[in-house]
Amino acid sequence: MKIEITLLIAFAVTMVVGAPQRADEPIAIVSQESNIEPDGSYQYKYETANGIKGEETGTLKKATSADTSDVIIAQGAVSYTSPEGNLISLTYTADDENGFVPSGDHLPTPPPIPPAIQKALDYLLSLPPSKN
Repeated sequence: MKIEITLLIAFAVTMVVGAPQRADEPIAIVSQESNIEPDGSYQYKYETANGIKGEETGTLKKATSADTSDVIIAQGAVSYTSPEGNLISLTYTADDENGFVPSGDHLPTPPPIPPAIQKALDYLLSLPPSKN
């Protein structure tokens, strides 16, 4: 169940990240390739006339949890030009252990942990486990 949700999220991200288009303006597909192997692995790649590019590969593996026998491990990338003219590139992995993990310079990142807080966290981690 978790991998199906992960794949749906990956597909949704691929569809959502494209630059907005008017519904009456069809965009040509410049190239499109796909390959599905008998073992369940696959790969696809596409490019549209407005510069959207996407690709993904997936392989089948045994699940780490006992509730499912096989899961798909996927990795891919999508890129497009934002309305402001910036190239947006997103890479991602999706699996049964970490879920959907995107990466890109445009994604927000948390601020660094202040040194005093990090020192306190390191100290707490060094303590033996409590019995409570």
